[in-house]
Amino acid sequence: MNDPERDGGPGDPLEPWPRTVPWQPVSRSLIWVELVRLGAGLGVLTLGVLIGWALTGHWAFAAGLGLVLLIAIWRGTVIVRAVHAWGYAERDNDLLVRHGLLVRRLSIVPYARMQFVDVSAGPLERAFGLATVQLHTAAAASDARVPGLPPAEAARLRDRLTALGEDRAEGL
Repeated sequence: MNDPERDGGPGDPLEPWPRTVPWQPVSRSLIWVELVRLGAGLGVLTLGVLIGWALTGHWAFAAGLGLVLLIAIWRGTVIVRAVHAWGYAERDNDLLVRHGLLVRRLSIVPYARMQFVDVSAGPLERAFGLATVQLHTAAAASDARVPGLPPAEAARLRDRLTALGEDRAEGL
């Protein structure tokens, strides 16, 4: 009746995010951070198109303005869905980090392989009360990051990962 192969269990190669793991979502405030970043970039682009239109009056700039609007709507939708796709899970021996819409990515970082853990927060993240936890390992390709965490959770996760990394690395 319950077939783990069919239900997206560990044997399903098309479902990279195990459903048996208790995923922790990132803060929904990350949506606003990303939308503000998008707005700033598209604002500059819109200003350039409007200046070109005002100087030349060419119809191509009006079409460009429409294109910028379509890009804004599309990217806004993608941002909301992408933030909902982020998650992390702490297990006994490793940390799992998932993200991605079109290309789903699951990073599994063993605690014993972690070299150090960074917590960062830029001005925009701080304005929304968020921080990013970045894990660093010997192999750069296996680094993982968890954005959109409240500062208290980021500090807790940093301290826990550091302690677990030290405990697991002692046996190496």
